[in-house]
Amino acid sequence: MSVKDSLNSHRWLVLVTVIVGTFLGRLDQTIVNLALPKIIQDFSITVTSAAWIATAYILANAVFVPIWGKLGDTIGRKKVYIFGFLIFIGGSVLAGLSWNLGSLIVFRIIQAIAGSADYPTAMAILAVTFPAGKQRVQALGLWSSSFAAAAVFGPLIGGPLIDNFGWRSIFLINLPVGIIGLIMAWKYIEESVSEKKTVIFDWWGAITLGGALSALVLVLDKGMDWGWLSTNSILAYASMIFFTIIFYRIEKKSPEPIVDFKFFKIPVFVNTLVNNFVVFMGMMGGVFLIPIFASTYLGLSATETGMLFIPMAFMMVIASPLGGHFAGKVQPRYIIALSTVVAALGLFLFSVFLDPRSGVLDIIIPLSIMAFGLGFGMAQRTSLIAAIVPEHEIGIASSILALVRNIAGAFGIALFGTILKSATENNVLNTAHYSVLRSADPNVIGKFISLLILKAQILAYSTVFQISSFIVLIGAFLALLIKVEMTKKKGNVEVFID
Repeated sequence: MSVKDSLNSHRWLVLVTVIVGTFLGRLDQTIVNLALPKIIQDFSITVTSAAWIATAYILANAVFVPIWGKLGDTIGRKKVYIFGFLIFIGGSVLAGLSWNLGSLIVFRIIQAIAGSADYPTAMAILAVTFPAGKQRVQALGLWSSSFAAAAVFGPLIGGPLIDNFGWRSIFLINLPVGIIGLIMAWKYIEESVSEKKTVIFDWWGAITLGGALSALVLVLDKGMDWGWLSTNSILAYASMIFFTIIFYRIEKKSPEPIVDFKFFKIPVFVNTLVNNFVVFMGMMGGVFLIPIFASTYLGLSATETGMLFIPMAFMMVIASPLGGHFAGKVQPRYIIALSTVVAALGLFLFSVFLDPRSGVLDIIIPLSIMAFGLGFGMAQRTSLIAAIVPEHEIGIASSILALVRNIAGAFGIALFGTILKSATENNVLNTAHYSVLRSADPNVIGKFISLLILKAQILAYSTVFQISSFIVLIGAFLALLIKVEMTKKKGNVEVFID
């Protein structure tokens, strides 16, 4: 094997290594939701109380992503990646041994803090491992597809584990898999640090950013239950605004900020973030309703619902390298725009196909089209962020991208959950207004009311997917604002520069 082949082989082993870590972290998030009924039963708690198991994880994960990104750039990405991985495994084992709700929430927070180290450090590791151009775009695309794969395989793996070994097994399984990932990381990942050494870590910036993000994520997660204009929600809004203002003032004066606002002076960076926010808000807001629809109206089990998403994962895995193939040949904005239009089409088809009489293909086909579109442009979205910032700040930049996507997903879920509820209520009134019942039989009246509510709910789902597809389509037009120049390096490898 030549030296060049050896280097290429090593690079792809690094990619496999970070995919294992990312897959494990995201898999844990999807599996836990399946286990909630068993946890509620074992700990004798309410559904509202159990919801904090997920909420606490989301909060802690969002808060620490930028912190890990900064630390990875300064003390070493391999160190941070392995440290985060190690703590994640420890938190998983503790969660599997938890004795009540309080202990489980604490251990889930430990998991979330550690798990949030993965995204910014993994992306930075890949960016410094693969040369700018086609290889980097393909690597980042394949890595990004592991997020979808984890969402798909979560129910498939989690269902049998919970049914056969209990809910604790979904945490304890992270120990053997995690050890394999740790060994791979230790062996294959090379250490990389920023050329600029950090003298003072921006702790006040981290604390105030944490306060702002905590308030934002909390109100997005709980706002529908509290009421968007309730006292709790208003206090969350006020806290978010207060901490955001303080954070901005601190970062403007800090010599080494957690979030460097100079990035927001780069049009490509800002436009890429805006595109990501709009697209992920529309997609996450719509797609999270699919399992609910499949379970409620089609009577599918969690495992059966998970199987519907398998073609989606394969389409993303196929589409990501295909999109990467065009790196350096076509302007990334055209690839992102076209892929986003395809994804919007997939979402719109749900508004046409979804019905209580729907078959599995009525879900699989739109999901697959949407996933192909998302996967085709995913590599371009991710690689642009790495290409337009200095190499020593890739971790910080990628953490901002992760933060934007997480907030967009939370915002989309909150928004479309509210739209679904509001549309159902309006549809009940409108459908009742134009319906006539010519019977006084209580059984007939009961069936009439049930059919009325059913139609209102189905129409509401249609409304949600029409709106979500329209929002994603807006993202396609916004992609055309992402303007970069193209140039050549030695070896005829094309790269993008601002």
